[in-house]
Amino acid sequence: MPLASPKVVILLATRNGAAFIQEQIDSYKAQTYRNWELLVSDDGSTDDTIQIIQEFAKQVPQRVVVRRGPQMGFWQNFASLVRSDDIDGELFAYSDQDDVWFPEKLAKAVSWFEARPSDRPALYFTRTELIEESGALIGFSPLFLREPTFQNALVQNIGGGNTMVFNRAAKLALQATPIDVALVSHDWWTYQVVTGIGGTAHYDPWPSLRYRQHGLNLVGANIGLRARLVRLSAFASGRMVMWNDVNLNALGRMRDLLSPHNALVLDRYARIRQTAWPMRLWLVWKSGVYRQSFVDNLGLFVGALFGRL
Repeated sequence: MPLASPKVVILLATRNGAAFIQEQIDSYKAQTYRNWELLVSDDGSTDDTIQIIQEFAKQVPQRVVVRRGPQMGFWQNFASLVRSDDIDGELFAYSDQDDVWFPEKLAKAVSWFEARPSDRPALYFTRTELIEESGALIGFSPLFLREPTFQNALVQNIGGGNTMVFNRAAKLALQATPIDVALVSHDWWTYQVVTGIGGTAHYDPWPSLRYRQHGLNLVGANIGLRARLVRLSAFASGRMVMWNDVNLNALGRMRDLLSPHNALVLDRYARIRQTAWPMRLWLVWKSGVYRQSFVDNLGLFVGALFGRL
């Protein structure tokens, strides 16, 4: 059955975010879609983050719950929010602590989910508007044109966690992740799991928020020449190998949950690392994995050729 006026649980991970968090939570209050509640996991803030959130809770009719985070890192904090049942809902929205949501962010996501069956895992994410620390406009995140699928998710994360909204069926699948599994990032893992089990992922080219770029960001925007050089460096330095180690181990632990087709894709991609170079190139092609641009796809084959996947 499709959802009707679903409750959205905002999953906010915080740590020493006092400099920007007021603007972020004020943008929740400005949402045109009002059926939301806020679950905060604070990772040991020593500034005024908690006090700012507590004051906000007094000003809004929506429920606000603050819990203690695991204090192990950013993705672990988000993973703890996914595992938490402190607030139940039909939809769940990741939130960073330093962005600004546009007023229609939740409404547009809800509209997409309302047209889909609630029992099938589904994930919605969008483009972003990039701003400087001061709030001045920089530009926009890349516009992705190819379909978001598991074959893309294996080799590229195109979904910014700060834009992601997913349903309860997707949350249950994410909760099946073994608790001792390491992840590269919570958003990449969400993209891989939802598509891997046969769920639906939708990329909306409409920017749903202002994504603040500053020195304290743990993950920055994926744009421009600098970002392309970072990706090339990841291949050259072996970071891509490390990321694949982490992702393939985690997905291997959950292989039984994957659709038969995606389990075969995973097996073929994993075999790339165990064969000689002619077979490696064939397996990249046969697995069907792809990135969003021609240049990045070329990089996949170069990475396979030199054993950097």
